[in-house]
Parts: sequence; structure tokens; C-alpha cells
Amino acid sequence: MSLLELTDVTRSVRLPDDRVLEILRGVTLAVDTGEHVAVVGRSGTGKSTLLNILGLLDAPTDGEYLLEGVPIGRLSARERTRRRGRDFGFVFQQFNLLPGRTALENVAAPLMYAPGRQFWRRRTLAAQMLERVGLGDRLDTMPEKLSGGEQQRVAIARALVRGPRVILADEPTGALDVETGQEVMGLLDEIASLTGAALVTITHDLAVAARAQRHYRLAEGVLVPVDLGGAGHEWVGDVPTLPGARRLPQVPGGVAGVPELSRPVPARTEQ
Repeated sequence: MSLLELTDVTRSVRLPDDRVLEILRGVTLAVDTGEHVAVVGRSGTGKSTLLNILGLLDAPTDGEYLLEGVPIGRLSARERTRRRGRDFGFVFQQFNLLPGRTALENVAAPLMYAPGRQFWRRRTLAAQMLERVGLGDRLDTMPEKLSGGEQQRVAIARALVRGPRVILADEPTGALDVETGQEVMGLLDEIASLTGAALVTITHDLAVAARAQRHYRLAEGVLVPVDLGGAGHEWVGDVPTLPGARRLPQVPGGVAGVPELSRPVPARTEQ
């Protein structure tokens, strides 16, 4: 039994002129515990909608979504909220840190709604998580005093502080330079591996997607598996590649032979 399983999931909305906009069309996807899956596509292809459905922030129009074998349609709104807070951690492109709150206070915020022991130990748990992402000396620093990479590390610590079973990362490196983005992805890979959490990365960057174990392309609401290690694939009009782009070296946790989008990406991970 998969941890997350979508079968023929669709998502559509009715526009003011009474037309129906189809965002997702028959998406089928299964994600197991401890697995890293990447979904690649350009803006407007439905990637964030897919992530919102996976994270119980939105519901399918049709099709079935099983969470540990249980159809989410059978869960009450209260139970979905509880499962979302307990089982899912979200990492976004824009860090969404609370202004006027220290790094420690930002990471401790999700634990304000945690039960019993986690609530009473929230500052200790937040400090431990910040130490884990390499920010043990920045506990009392305000977000505006942190670099982009440090802010994303705080956001990762906040997403992981409750020990989620699923990490959903929506363009987690989009606001970072290439080298810092690779370091952040290395950190996400490392923590997901250590905790056994499933990691689903939504991205337009093939180099980021290449770190995953399985890769999918989302175009016009249709999800299809792709082999980023294969030769000769060109996603013209969907995920653009540069003419004559050379191949990237092997990246930790990923595959070799990914068309380069901009400049060489150093294969670095957190130690």
C-alpha cells in the first residue's frame, strides 16, 4: 500500500463566463514512504494545484485520493486539517516567514497547535531543528537579517519540526541562486532520507528534479513519467532547454545526463 495514491484525479474550475477550465486531467500517481518524486513543468501547468491536492489544501473534482489507503473523501474537514498539520510539511519558493519573529519563533510556530509534550517543548524542539539545518547560532535572528539560503533553511526547519511523513516542496530553490539551491536540495534529501519521509518536489528546474528517484512531467494537466537520464528528450514549449546544452555531472541522489539550463551546477550536499 502506497503512502499517497492518486487515481484518475481531475481538478477543474468554472470561470465567470461559464466555461470550465481543466487544470488536472486524469492524474495517477503513487508515492511510497521514503521516496523522492519530482514533478517538472513550466508555470501554469497545474503543478501547484497538484501539490495542494496532495497536501489536503484542495480537493479533486473527480477521481480518488488515498492517504494510507483511506479515501480523503471520507475524512471530515477537521480530520483533514489534523492530518495536514501532523503528516505534511510544506516548503515554498517564497519562504513565508513571519515578520517580526525570530528564527526560533518561526520554527516553533507550528508547535503552538501540537498536542501535549510537543507543545510544552516547542522552543527546545525548534532549537534542535535549527541546529540540524546548520542555524544553531542564529536562533534569535530576525528573517530580514538572514540570507536567502538561511531563510529557506528556517522554512525547512519549520516544515519538519513536527516530524511529517510527507514533505511537499513547491519550487524550493526558485528564489535562490544555483549553488545555494543545490545546497538546500541536498539538505532536503538528507533529512528526508534520515527521517524516512516521502519527498515530493515540484519544480521547473531539471537539475533539481534530477535528484529524485522518479521523475514526472506535467503538461496541460496531464502527468506522465519521464526518464531524465535518457538521451535526446527535448521538452520544447514545456520545459525549455538551451541549444547545444552539455550534460550535467552525476548529482548526489539523482541521475546523470540532465540537460543544463543555465550554467554548471556543482554537485554539493550538506555534510
